[in-house]
Amino acid sequence: MKKFIFLIVFSFSYVLIAQTGKVFDNQTMSSEVLGMERNFSVYLPPDYDTSERSYPVLYLLHGATDDHTGWIQFGEVLRIADAAINDGTATPMIIIMPDADTGKMGYFNQGDWLYEDFFFKEFMPHVEKKYRIRSEKKYRAVAGLSMGGGGSFMYALHHPELFSSACPLSAYIGPLTIEALKERLARNNEKLSNAEIKDYFNKHNALNLIDSVPVDDIKSVRWYIDCGDDDFLYEGNSLVHIAMTKKKIPHEYRVRDGGHSWVYWRASLPNVLEFVSQAFHQN
Repeated sequence: MKKFIFLIVFSFSYVLIAQTGKVFDNQTMSSEVLGMERNFSVYLPPDYDTSERSYPVLYLLHGATDDHTGWIQFGEVLRIADAAINDGTATPMIIIMPDADTGKMGYFNQGDWLYEDFFFKEFMPHVEKKYRIRSEKKYRAVAGLSMGGGGSFMYALHHPELFSSACPLSAYIGPLTIEALKERLARNNEKLSNAEIKDYFNKHNALNLIDSVPVDDIKSVRWYIDCGDDDFLYEGNSLVHIAMTKKKIPHEYRVRDGGHSWVYWRASLPNVLEFVSQAFHQN
């Protein structure tokens, strides 16, 4: 009987102690670079309103066909982040989820769609001023799924000085060949010169960047790469793993049972939160 009463008291105490964060999915800002309003969502940790501290930040990128609400609606970021923070596997952090407007070119610059310029010149400074975010490299991470996984690769490889961790999930690593890029451009009726195609390929293929970015810069980022064994993007992620291994770039590489689905990514998110928290806690 005493054991039974203890369990009831313990469970009741846990309910009282466990706190919940908040998500806001209707945030907007004006962009001069893009010449339009841009949407984004934010997760604030449970103690945000009751403290005056500043927090580390995770930029969490959605995939194609989704928007800034994808990780909230389908990824259950509120439930998963709250659970990880309350059980101590993740440190309290702010999670920023931008809208890359997948009807255009997503997270990268192409033509007059200068989203990457917007992200680094306008969006990141805006949110890191609006919320109590610690803006040093040590306290900033990026993760994402599919197209957003590609964004995670590109942003951390283009700007390794800005991110302590990068966690691409089921990532589109860029066209594997120039021929594949040309075929995609033709399907989308996009016309680029051969020089522009080559330049885009060199800047937006993770394998090329691993060869061209200084190895020490890549090593300054902690890498967590996760892709299901039944995912159609498995080949590209495997090639990145091999390329990093050959260059002795430390990274965590996970292959689990699963495909290109929210079931897989929801299971990945707790691991991502734990992984980036390890960097946030480093001396």
